[in-house]
Amino acid sequence: MTAATPLSRRDCLLRLGAMPWLAGLGTGLVGCEKSGISDMPENLGGGWVGARHDAAHAWRDGKLPEHATGVARSTHTLVIGAGVAGLSAARHLIDAGLDDVIVLDLEAQPGGNARGHDIGGMPCPLGAHYLPLPGPEASEVARWLEAIGLIRHEHGRWVGDERYLCHSAQERLFVPDGGLSALAPRGFWASGQWQDGVVPQVGLQASDEAEYRRFSERITRMQVDLGFAMPTWRRAWSAGLEALDRISFAQWLNQEGFSSAPLLWLLDYACRDDFGAGLARVSAWAGIHYFASRHGFEWPAQAESHDPVLTWPQGNGWLTQKLAQGLGDRWQPEQLAVSVEEGRHAVTVRVWDGRLRQMRQWSAKQVVLAVPLFVARRLLRLGHAALDALVPHMQYAPWLVSNVLLKEGLRDRSGVARAWDNVAFTHAGSEPVSVPSLGYVDARHQSLSQVSGPMLWTHYWALGGHSAKQGQALRELLLRRPWADWARWVLMDLARVHPDLPGLVERVDLMRYGHAMSIPVPGVRSHPGLAALQSHQGRLLFAHADLSGYSVFEEAFTHGARAAAQVLASAGIRRSIN
Repeated sequence: MTAATPLSRRDCLLRLGAMPWLAGLGTGLVGCEKSGISDMPENLGGGWVGARHDAAHAWRDGKLPEHATGVARSTHTLVIGAGVAGLSAARHLIDAGLDDVIVLDLEAQPGGNARGHDIGGMPCPLGAHYLPLPGPEASEVARWLEAIGLIRHEHGRWVGDERYLCHSAQERLFVPDGGLSALAPRGFWASGQWQDGVVPQVGLQASDEAEYRRFSERITRMQVDLGFAMPTWRRAWSAGLEALDRISFAQWLNQEGFSSAPLLWLLDYACRDDFGAGLARVSAWAGIHYFASRHGFEWPAQAESHDPVLTWPQGNGWLTQKLAQGLGDRWQPEQLAVSVEEGRHAVTVRVWDGRLRQMRQWSAKQVVLAVPLFVARRLLRLGHAALDALVPHMQYAPWLVSNVLLKEGLRDRSGVARAWDNVAFTHAGSEPVSVPSLGYVDARHQSLSQVSGPMLWTHYWALGGHSAKQGQALRELLLRRPWADWARWVLMDLARVHPDLPGLVERVDLMRYGHAMSIPVPGVRSHPGLAALQSHQGRLLFAHADLSGYSVFEEAFTHGARAAAQVLASAGIRRSIN
């Protein structure tokens, strides 16, 4: 089928008459900043870190040399991309005895969207920061986590190593006096309180609790009636799931009569957290999948404890470091693949060597393309029918990940004590960034010793927005505005909850992703191109979370394992992927 055209912001808002609070989500992007932080703190250190978009854009714009120089190199399997999927593919191949493997990546550090960072000897994440304990369908992930000693199977369920499970308190929500009406885009919230968990509980009306209960019951029924799994391809795709994929989550909620502002805020937050964009952009399948593929939806009266998650000071960078261990010279950084051509006997790959500043050529019996699908399409010089049909329907969310170093701890508002994950209950961003942030994670929360002295917070801003136009404007803002502007906007956002923060900030390191993750917009998950790329046979194989229509560790890891199994089968090495 042809992917559904995403609704414009105007069309979406016209259809969401029962959700008037959404009308303020798409306000102007650029304006006069008036806030509690008019100037940067003195002697503030920091800058842009991580991504090398300059080389990728030079390739996109045709500014790299055409012809390769030097002697062509060869290998059995060339893995292009060192994110979770590429590292998983390489790890499975090597563990199965296929050693002739090379992993290439544009960046100087492996890990993709799950890299780690370090400030003053303190580790912190540059991307994804946790992993839930695996569900029954994520068998490849579970086996690997068990092999490296992170989980064990007890009494029919997976149990995590206490050292790596998120310490208490796990998460909290700041609710300003006035709730969603307390936007405070240009200043501090005068008062409010922290509550345990991110499900809004303070100031609920009876009607809000009734909708929480009804949404929970609806999710439970859909888990049984339709079947959801992670990784998603472990369950057969059905007409019922396809119907959900044709419309936005916002449309479905409106059709079902959900209008509680706290519930809608929570669902929008969940979409921004997992998919990088709000509930008006993602499909109803994706929004429901967020809850139905894991542990359902628990409304406050039900919730007794938080779902266990694994996390580390450097976030999922800890996991990608483990995946990359032992690669040695097989891992080759600063290598930008610019073309891939599948031949009868080999695959030819041209690569820009960023260290030597020259174009080189590789020949491989098998190539695993572990890159976003829009990049894969550009790489294939001869075209690919499934990619050509699918990619025009895909949309990607930009992200900003900021690590903020504080001289010391700071005063806190009333309510529960500081937690690992700290979120503010708002639907307004800090001007000129019109979308709300996801809050911040305490990078030192997992320390096994008593924490004192400097604090390190990781602030997350998903910038996919609530329309494609808004997301593109935010991407351009992310690329064009300097580090100092973005650092100020991040501090403005944090200062709404922590008014004494500005005088304590020493450094802000910013990581920007222009195309961080595929947004599961209506029509993408049900597009036949996804299934075609997963089952593609030949010397060229595909492995990336994009093949599931959205980006999480479990999907990427399993696609890497699947591609490795295909390579091993071609090489006559038996290794099953269950």
